[in-house]
Amino acid sequence: MRRGALREGLVDADAARIAEGMQELRQRSRATLHDRLHRVRAAFGLAVQAGLAAALAWMVSHQFLGNPQPVFAPISAVGTLAASVGQRLRRTVELIAGVAVGVALGDFLIYLLGAGAWQLGLVVTAAIVITVFAGASVAIVIQAAATAVLIVTLSPSTQNLEIPRFVDAFVGGGIALLVTAILLPLNPLRVINRAARPALDLLSEQLDVCAEALRTRDRGAAQQALFRLRENKEELNALSEAIEGAKETITISPARWHRRSELTHYAEAAEPIDRAMRNSGTLIRRSVTMIEDEEPIPEPMPDAVAHLAESVRLLRHEFAAGEEPEQARERCLRAVSEAGRAYAMGVGFSGSVVIAQVRTTASDLMVASGVDQDEANRLVRQAFGDHEQQRTGPAEAAPAPKPPTAPPLG
Repeated sequence: MRRGALREGLVDADAARIAEGMQELRQRSRATLHDRLHRVRAAFGLAVQAGLAAALAWMVSHQFLGNPQPVFAPISAVGTLAASVGQRLRRTVELIAGVAVGVALGDFLIYLLGAGAWQLGLVVTAAIVITVFAGASVAIVIQAAATAVLIVTLSPSTQNLEIPRFVDAFVGGGIALLVTAILLPLNPLRVINRAARPALDLLSEQLDVCAEALRTRDRGAAQQALFRLRENKEELNALSEAIEGAKETITISPARWHRRSELTHYAEAAEPIDRAMRNSGTLIRRSVTMIEDEEPIPEPMPDAVAHLAESVRLLRHEFAAGEEPEQARERCLRAVSEAGRAYAMGVGFSGSVVIAQVRTTASDLMVASGVDQDEANRLVRQAFGDHEQQRTGPAEAAPAPKPPTAPPLG
């Protein structure tokens, strides 16, 4: 019947829905491919470092130290580089400490009990219990257990395994640090820019969604923005990890020492960006309540939130370009000015909280841009203006509430 109707020139009612679904699938495929390529680009430097470190560790252990089977050296090198960025120096120390515990415990128990399946189980259990009792990190616990396994299983057939295991741990960890510090040191600012982008993009996108939801009184869209912004731990952790990694790089890499002043600025921006995330969450949550309670939404209020979103984008762009974030600061103050106009036009309880959070978030972003906290608060108060006596409409009959102020930060 459907084919007959199509032959007669009638419209297929399902075609539009199918086309829409296929378009969504194509967009998701493109987004997934883009995300995967972004992850590959982000990890490419680490992959090259790991490959070079493994090759050098094997060559040094085999050709210069005479180890006929230098398995542990490249494993130690890759294990060090696989540690969280910013913890590689610590991981090398932990690697050697874990090897020491595993060798000592394995040799001692083999001497007392001999080798076998139940001895292996006992050695591993003892290694884990002792290192955990001593308050060791997870890396030391794993290395102690793994080394104990190697000692128990390979010592009966391989003589003098302990010394090469120690040497390989030193060689692998040292080569990994050499690669990251001298041979292939990553650009710390590029690493931070790459890590900061997802966090700042998330914040700006959800503020944009909130601004549009306020314009259209779309509670569902505002609620979705709130849910998405709350899922920011991964982005913030990546930014914090990148900053720690950059600190480590400029500490051990002479080629990056000239970047110390720039890195200090980035490191100081991490905390106010985190605060801006949390205060924006409160802003969006109160926007949801404001829509639910059908409070008045003056026209400048969505504009204020949209200006905040744009200031975040400008901050990311100017950070990446190495420029003074003048445009981001100007847009922050414009957001506060629009919030002041909205307050003067009259808002309800949740609306006043939204305005207060616009001011607080703007102050956070100003501090992230390099402005002193006291100066940022002064500029925010100045941009907001004195709108206490400028309210119009029914609110004039009652005493005007005290203008919201940014709570003390930091």
